[in-house]
Amino acid sequence: MSLKEILPGRLGFGTAPLGNMFRAIPDEEAHATVEAAWSHGIRFYDTAPFYGAGLAETRLGEVLATKPRDTYVLSTKVGRVVLDEHETAARDLGEKGGLFEHGNPNKMVHEWTAEATERSVEDSLKRLGTDRLDMVWVHDIAQDFHGDEWLGKFEEARTGAFRVLSRLRDEGVIKAWGLGVNRTEPIELTLALDEPRPDGFLLAGRYTLLDHEHALTRLLPMAQAQNVDMVVGGPYSSGILAGGTHFEYRKAPAGIIERVDRLKALTARHGVSIKAAALQFSLAHPAAAAVIPGATRPSRIAEDTAALTETIPGAFWTDLRAAGLVGESAPLPDNA
Repeated sequence: MSLKEILPGRLGFGTAPLGNMFRAIPDEEAHATVEAAWSHGIRFYDTAPFYGAGLAETRLGEVLATKPRDTYVLSTKVGRVVLDEHETAARDLGEKGGLFEHGNPNKMVHEWTAEATERSVEDSLKRLGTDRLDMVWVHDIAQDFHGDEWLGKFEEARTGAFRVLSRLRDEGVIKAWGLGVNRTEPIELTLALDEPRPDGFLLAGRYTLLDHEHALTRLLPMAQAQNVDMVVGGPYSSGILAGGTHFEYRKAPAGIIERVDRLKALTARHGVSIKAAALQFSLAHPAAAAVIPGATRPSRIAEDTAALTETIPGAFWTDLRAAGLVGESAPLPDNA
């Protein structure tokens, strides 16, 4: 089943911020944000054990427990098993060190074996307070977390998580599975395999206004050729396209800030919000099934839903291309 057949709409909610990413937020604020997403009609929620060592799953589950299970689509990820014991040393998160330093203190085991995958799914069901998942992503088997060792992690997942999730899909336990990563190469490698076959993938940060050329060159043509859909994660590039200061989960460098300033100048000239430009650009590619920005404040949800339907004049996209701010081969919205 394709992701476009499963997903209830083109806008979902990414829950990484609910795991206290970058800052500690009260439970009440987290719950209110999920409620705001629900009240604005969002019915696709994506989470992961990694987000605050189970904190995001727990917070999301506490709200969704009050909603009819058949009315929303839920995805989580495998690759980290959250332990009862607490972490005493700094977490080794590759390029993402300190990302969830305000989350739960529990230790996490990074493992993609069959046994760890089955345990991860069971633990997620408990934290989420639900009896089933719709989609499961194999999380972060990529260079940003594992450097030169990423191919070994990929092989562990290929012989472990991939096969478990394929079986669960074939048995009807889940509807779909794929990879959830911040790099294109693991997905390209997966699409080149004869088996097992993923149903789609979640690509975070690699199909945005600020970073899309690499995905356009190889990954997305492969995905289209195999009729495999994409969920676009991180459409605001860790927040820099939504008024924040982070890019790639770190303080944005000068070159990125300069590019964002150029984008802001162009959106201001056309009376367009930069959030609308970011979301609508990411969704313009034929392989894009949905986009899942994250938030920790209810007001941000209203901005996201408005951005999805905001009218953007074709002249904006023409000027964006002329300014060299999007790739020549990047698909633009129909009104471009």
